[in-house]
Formats: sequence, C-alpha cells, structure tokens
Amino acid sequence: MLEADLLKYLKEHYPKENEKCEWKAFSNLTHNVSGQKGEDVISYVSAIANASGGVLIMGVEDATLKILGIKNFHDYTSENLPARLMGNCTNLSSEGLFVEDFTTSDTHLTIWILHIPKHNARKPIFAHKKAWQRKGDTLIEMVNDREQTILNEPLRQNDDWSAVICNDATIDDLEPKAIDKARANYKNKFPELASEVDSWDDATFLNKAKVTIKGKITRAAIILLGKTEAEHFINPAEAKIRWILKDNNNVERDYLIRSCPLLLEVVGVFQKFRNLKYRYLKSGTIFPDEVEQYEPFIIREALNNCIAHQDYSNGGGRINLVEQNDELIFTNIGTFIPGSIENVIRNNAPEELYRNPFLVTAMYNLQMVDTIGSGIRRMFNFQRVRFFPMPEYDFSNGKVKVTITGKVLDMEYARALAQNPQLTLDEIILLDNVQKKKSITDSGIKHLRDKKLIEGKKGAIHISADLAASTGQTVEYMKTKGVDDAFIKKTITDYLIKFGSAKRQVFEQIIANKLSDSLTDAQKKIKIKHALQALRKNGTIIQNNERKWILKQNS
Repeated sequence: MLEADLLKYLKEHYPKENEKCEWKAFSNLTHNVSGQKGEDVISYVSAIANASGGVLIMGVEDATLKILGIKNFHDYTSENLPARLMGNCTNLSSEGLFVEDFTTSDTHLTIWILHIPKHNARKPIFAHKKAWQRKGDTLIEMVNDREQTILNEPLRQNDDWSAVICNDATIDDLEPKAIDKARANYKNKFPELASEVDSWDDATFLNKAKVTIKGKITRAAIILLGKTEAEHFINPAEAKIRWILKDNNNVERDYLIRSCPLLLEVVGVFQKFRNLKYRYLKSGTIFPDEVEQYEPFIIREALNNCIAHQDYSNGGGRINLVEQNDELIFTNIGTFIPGSIENVIRNNAPEELYRNPFLVTAMYNLQMVDTIGSGIRRMFNFQRVRFFPMPEYDFSNGKVKVTITGKVLDMEYARALAQNPQLTLDEIILLDNVQKKKSITDSGIKHLRDKKLIEGKKGAIHISADLAASTGQTVEYMKTKGVDDAFIKKTITDYLIKFGSAKRQVFEQIIANKLSDSLTDAQKKIKIKHALQALRKNGTIIQNNERKWILKQNS
C-alpha cells in the first residue's frame, strides 16, 4: 500500500479523534507503551476501553493524521503487544484486542492500529493502578460518577451455545452408564442430597443437576452424557478429545480419539498418560523422594477445563492433548475469557462470565471442575510444592494452550523458592518467568526489585545476589549478571594496545561469551557497540581509513 493510499484509508475509516479513536505518534515504543502515566499507550487503552472501546492509531501525527511511522519498536511486535498490554492493564479482555500492522510500500513507514474492546460489565480497566478517561485531548483519572456507572452495569448475558435444546434428541440418546456415573458424582458433590437423589427418576435427576432443561436435551447433555452416535445432534461442532504421544524427535508414537459421553471418556483418556515416576533428593536427606511426574488433579483439571471452555460455536475442532519430553500440552479452541492467568491467580475467585455457562454449571454439579479461580490456582500450588516449573499459558492463534512440565529444571533454586515462607505464589510465578527468560510486567519488575529478588535492566533481568546466595546459585548468578561496562572497555583497549587495530566483529567474538546469559545475541552486540561509541566519545579510540578501531594516541 502506498503512503497516499494508507492516508486515504485512515481518513475514510478514522476521520476524527474522539472517545473511540485516538491518533498518536509513539514513534519510539521503548518508553511509550508503559511509561508516563496518563500519556502512554496503556493509559489510552484504559481510557478507550472504559468508554465503548475503539482504536489507538500509533505512528501518526496527533491532530493531522500525517503518517510518521514507528521508528523504534524496542522488543514489541504486533503479535506480542496485546499480551503485554493485558499484563499492564487490569481487567483488559483479550476478546477483540488485536493489532493491524500497515507498512507503506514506497516510504517504508509502519503504523499500528490497535483495536481495543469495551470493558466487561462492572470491570473498569486500570493502568498504573488508575482507571482513565478522555477529557478533550488529554486523559484524566476517571471521575467517581463514571466509575460508579461502570461498577453498577448489568451483567451482559451472552448467547449460551451449550444451553441450546437439541429438538430431535430424547433421553434415549443419552448413555445409561453415563447417567449412572453422573448420579454417583452428584451425590459425592452434594452428600446431603444423596438419599433424595435415589428417589428421583432420570428425567428429574438431569433437571436437578442442570444438565437438561425441563426434560429437554441440551447440547451440554449430549457432550457429557450422549451416546457416541448422538454426537450428530451438535453438528458442526465436535465433542472429541485427541491424545497423542510423541518421542523426542516429535514423531507420533501412539494416539487415541474419544467422543461423547465425555463424562466417561475422560477416564480412558486420563489412563493413557504414562505419568512416569520422578526421583530427586529432598533437602537434608540422602534418601530419594519419588513422585509421579504429574499430579493427577492437574491432568484432570486441565483436561476438564478444555471441555468446559472449548468454543464449540466455531464448528469443527478437537481438544488436543500432547505428551512429549516431560511435558503435557493441552489445547482448546477459544480465547481465555478472564483475560490473563495473572488475574485468575491474583483474584482467586470465580469469574462472572463464561463462554459456556450452562455446560460449566453441569460439569460443576457432576464433580468434573472446580470454579475457574480455585482450580487453576490449585494447579499452580501443586507444581509449587513439587518444586516443578509453573504451568505456562499461551493465548495466541485463537486457542488456549497450557503446558505442564513434569520435572525440576533447577533443583536448588526451585527448592529454595518453594520452601521460602516469605514468598507468595505471585512472587514465585514472577521469578519462574525470570528463570525462563520470559517477559514480566513493569509492576512485577518493580515488586521483585523492591523485595531485592532481581537485578539488571529491563530485558536483561536476573536473580539478585542475595537470592543467589540463599539458593546456592552464586556461579549461575555471575554467569547471568555478566561483566560490567568497565571490563568491556578495558578488554577493547587491552586488545588494541597489543594488536593495534580491529573491527567490531573481533570484539564481539572476544567479549560476547563473557556477557550476561540473560542477553540475546542481538543485545550483546548492541552492548559492545555502545562501549565502542563511549570510548570514541571520550577520545580513547577512533576508526582509521579501513574502518578499523585503533587507539587515538597511535593515529
């Protein structure tokens, strides 16, 4: 697209700024995504979401819409920006949050159009721990009246796919063994009703358990209790689970596909997991401790969550479970309704909105799932007490992907974190991400710094000296911390004293492996480049006619 065509497109679709549309240059994203309160990207996301949703156009001149382009993207991409925003904007939903990426073919200027969804009912969007709103051309902290209006909104009732009646289906299309299992589970869930349940006929029980509606067969009933041949009632949706075992070379070694009634079939799928024994030495003893690689609750919870939150309205699509390399990977179609896993862990409370509320209620009554807050939090805690890495969630490509690791990555580090009573689960999750070299929010970084748990600049964070000492990781700490700028400059000047001249690539070969392990190869090259520039500016080195660095005193 030519620049003139892109400008025409913008003027046609986003002709003026208002509560639904904002134009901003934001040519350098380094400090503009999460930076100055009331002026950065996350503040505008909060303000637009707290109105009725809209767009933030980045890379254009404010007031004129002239295309300037984003010059410095830092480590942001159009793919990772939504997830980074959700980490910095409390209550921000992933539904409808995405970036359109445009680059002009003639002038090579890039702009982003960030699409921002409206806040969910009763959930204002916060950035920098404040809810924002637009006032003229500026942002202000949300006034109390407007915040109260949001907090008192009626909860939106979305169409519930799982509650739809299958008109031609009857109770004869349900599997009797599944109904018997449902009765047993219901009595375990509600023991005070056990004797009463025995007096109910099947139709009454299914109504009471909220699997059917006034004796009519719902889609939820087919998924959980339907005979295998009854799956056609929910076409084009599928009620299928596929388990795959892969070897270290990613070659499929075994597989299993199961359909409804999923209340029964999840047992067969669960039994396919190998769940080998894992042995390690506990602190203070020479005797090994032996546990299963995966806590059975975690497998059941992750599997049943896939069933409960699958987006069946998308038509075809199976729930997939992959077992490979000491990892279990669960995927289901659909976005993650709570927005971020941090929100679930931090709030530790059931969500008010679900994709399939009727199905979730039925599964809860039949003892298949906990409420979303407590079940997921328990998964994290089970990994914590085993010293295993925290579960990893990926919400890209319209799917929810959960990865469970069945081994200790660093025994001394993990044990010290898990047994430290001063550390909260939130802090362990943040440190888990630091160890895995994953990004964390600015607020998370500040919290860990305040607790003296991490050091280093953003993008090159590592555990602190205090934490390294307490976990026996002093060697790893020094490797991660790397050498300082003074060492880099001295190495450069020492080389030039001995050998006279060199190009930058030579210094990269000499110094790169001594830099912090937390830096990428690109970041290491930039750090060496900055050291060379600093030595040039202070008059220590210059470049000769061959574009090689030499000491100025030798020129």
